[in-house]
Amino acid sequence: MVKRLKWILLVLVILVVALVWTVNAMVIKETQGQLYYNVSSIPKNKVGLLLGTAKYNDKGRQIVNAYYQARIDAAVALYMAGKVDYIIVSGDNSTMYYNEPLLMRDDLVARGVPVSHIFFDNAGFRTLDSILRCRDIFGQTSFTIISQTFHNQRALYIANHKDVKAVAICSADGDNYWSETIREKMARVKMMLDLLLNKQAKFYGDKVDIP
Repeated sequence: MVKRLKWILLVLVILVVALVWTVNAMVIKETQGQLYYNVSSIPKNKVGLLLGTAKYNDKGRQIVNAYYQARIDAAVALYMAGKVDYIIVSGDNSTMYYNEPLLMRDDLVARGVPVSHIFFDNAGFRTLDSILRCRDIFGQTSFTIISQTFHNQRALYIANHKDVKAVAICSADGDNYWSETIREKMARVKMMLDLLLNKQAKFYGDKVDIP
């Protein structure tokens, strides 16, 4: 009995590893032509979608998250190079004490991006939500995604399967690359399930017109 259970467990582990590997390979293969690492070579879009993450690594707000800073740098570079005209800051604003879009907006403005060219998406709780809301609330079927490579690959895959024509600028990686990469692989499996089930954004609401 014990031996049989061990074999069953081994088979399950092999199946899980195979599933994760297959999904990861599919995402990488499909999106590799949509990733850009140089602002000068990326096509122009009217809108850049800046995907949110926590600004600080500690509760005392002393250590800035390297992933966050790199995304801000990339967004500013895109705007200053004329590769996007507007930026949607999309992130979690679930409580009065945690507001990713507001922090991103303030940091972009401090770097020279006009506040009138920045739009809030306060319900970008997940990458899927951000992509769907950019399409359905902000009316964009072609835009530039701004995040790290591993995150962009998943975001692009979602966009490709939601009738969105997107490219992505890949900002520098942060300090926790390997742990983030492992977590990302599991997130991709969840993404596939969401796509199969036609999962929708948590909130929609009134449409926003971008000039």
